[in-house]
Amino acid sequence: MNLEDLLDEHKEVITKMLFQSNLETSSTIALQIMAGGVLKEHISKTPALLLCVKGKVVYQDEKDNETVLNPGQYKEIVPMVKHRVKGISDSQLILCK
Repeated sequence: MNLEDLLDEHKEVITKMLFQSNLETSSTIALQIMAGGVLKEHISKTPALLLCVKGKVVYQDEKDNETVLNPGQYKEIVPMVKHRVKGISDSQLILCK
């Protein structure tokens, strides 16, 4: 399998389940955020890890933290903190929670 095959639609933001374990709260999600696209502001109830596979995005949260992610870089997402992710270039990411 290839992420590009899974995320082959040309929408601003796509999320697709990549893997779900037997644990209810554990999952891995593939994301595609196109340049200028925004994964709207939301809150994660559990800790998560956002890994940039391709492209470039900016993670921003309500505590004025801003992190630029390039391929191979990751960001730990703290639970119960409102955040969003904006595509700087066409990007593919993996979210583990």
